Amino acid sequence: MTGTLIHRSPAVDSTQDEAHRLAESGAPHGSAVVASVQASGRGTRGRSWISEPGGLWLSVVCRPGQGSGIESLSLRTGIVLAEMLEGVLSPGTQVALKWPNDLIIADAKVGGILAEARWLGDALSWVVVGVGINVANAVPSGQRFPATSLAQHGAGVTAEQLTESVVDAVARATEKAPPLSAAELEAFRLRDWLWGRRLSLPRAGVAHGITPGGRLQVLIPDGTMVESGGTVELAPPE
Repeated sequence: MTGTLIHRSPAVDSTQDEAHRLAESGAPHGSAVVASVQASGRGTRGRSWISEPGGLWLSVVCRPGQGSGIESLSLRTGIVLAEMLEGVLSPGTQVALKWPNDLIIADAKVGGILAEARWLGDALSWVVVGVGINVANAVPSGQRFPATSLAQHGAGVTAEQLTESVVDAVARATEKAPPLSAAELEAFRLRDWLWGRRLSLPRAGVAHGITPGGRLQVLIPDGTMVESGGTVELAPPE
């Protein structure tokens, strides 16, 4: 376990920022920052992340070396975390994955993953992978996507009890950064929340899985399969 590499704090502005500072000072792969509360937690594309007591808010310093699959780290991490979290939920409860970085239970968001890389020229210096999981905290209301918690689905664990397992899972998933393997693509497909849903963004069409490089595949109206990145929005009901 990586307990000796976990830096714990009652409150920080952002575990991501703290982990980047650790990485810059030479912290090794698997070093982590965990806080009970974040004042300025963030998600993808600058969105704020509400981080109340009772949830798990952490960031892990990852040094995967050079590889063509850096963009796939959050997806690979999601696969590993989904499998792990199902072990603490009520039997039969599935954790789905919503591209590019959300953990979903019963059509509501239970967690998210944020991978931020730092480069020196063309060379990768490090990646910080942040994980936010609603464990037993009060979930936010009025969000653009419904939220839920592990506790609402039978989990009797605390954020503290999950910390080391989650840090270890992230560290293992990010030791290297090759493109997603055939087995990983299949594991994602079986949990793919977007599969078959109509999208308005990043392209109008139907979600159709992901590429080994971690990009979303969209079947557009003319029958062409295209690869896309960017923000996902579901098309309004017809």
